[in-house]
Amino acid sequence: MGTVLSMLISLGLLGIAMKHLPVGTAYAVWVGVGAVGTAALGILLLGEPANPLRLVSLGLIVAGIIGLKLATPA
Repeated sequence: MGTVLSMLISLGLLGIAMKHLPVGTAYAVWVGVGAVGTAALGILLLGEPANPLRLVSLGLIVAGIIGLKLATPA
């Protein structure tokens, strides 16, 4: 039940974001945040390895999200 509720909230927030951002940017940010969040929870809660290459890769995803947002006209 919690998963379904989270999915509905996530899709609702994507819909709100798409009112202010182009579809490509909104979707890329949505997917990127989900990917980084999932990897971070795996590291923090499931004891997955947090080696330097993995952390740098997650940082690059975050940098890409920020770059997309900054490059999108308001």
